[in-house]
Amino acid sequence: MAQFELHSRNLAPEQVAHSHDFHQLILATCGVTELAMEGQGERVTARRGCLIPSSRHHEYQGDGSNRTLVLDIPVQHLATLEKGSEIERLFDKPRFFTVPPALNQLTHALAHQLDQCPALQNEIAVLLLRALYMYLNDAPKQTADQLGVRCISERLDLERLDAWLDQHLADEVRVEQLAALCALSPGHFHSCFRELTGVTPLAYVQRRRLEHARTLVRHSTLSLGHIAMLVGFRDQGSFSRAYRRYFEISPSSDR
Repeated sequence: MAQFELHSRNLAPEQVAHSHDFHQLILATCGVTELAMEGQGERVTARRGCLIPSSRHHEYQGDGSNRTLVLDIPVQHLATLEKGSEIERLFDKPRFFTVPPALNQLTHALAHQLDQCPALQNEIAVLLLRALYMYLNDAPKQTADQLGVRCISERLDLERLDAWLDQHLADEVRVEQLAALCALSPGHFHSCFRELTGVTPLAYVQRRRLEHARTLVRHSTLSLGHIAMLVGFRDQGSFSRAYRRYFEISPSSDR
């Protein structure tokens, strides 16, 4: 039996209020979840994560189109990890934190790996915990370059871009449109965006289309052709090819 339980979930638009006897890490790859702990409320997105200490009451409500990694962490198992006591201190109090580009990319990769190899959830969970510890432990020691990336992040406002994209997945999306939303020239936007996220704007759009498509493939009865149209592909064939390249499984098999 795995020591840690890691799940990729779609949190429904229904309010849930509870507590549990284990710590919890919440990271999202797309979509939004409203989450509140002891009077402190924020939105969990691809840019904002959350640490929930054991036994702390919390409430949440998803938007129905999110893809969220939920890691359950039994307190007694942290002692088995290298630097387990240091990781334990991350859960001293409820905490929301900014997800840096590198951790966001790792979250995407590990969510994909979890889908492909669910039996490796414990190993994937440990890797995710260690990566989070390294980031949060090093965050106060940011260099000038890292602070520059943070400034770019604030200027780009990925949450605003994500919200706009989610409303226009069926449309043609141009870099000029995204740049205008951030009041940047297309060239400057393209270079800043790539520095911040590690991918080009159009690759990011494609990834977001496919992440939303997977939610629809798995959790709706819509035809694949209809889903292809809703997320901006010209036909089912091109959609299926892109889906297979990204997820290494066809949409029909994934369903």
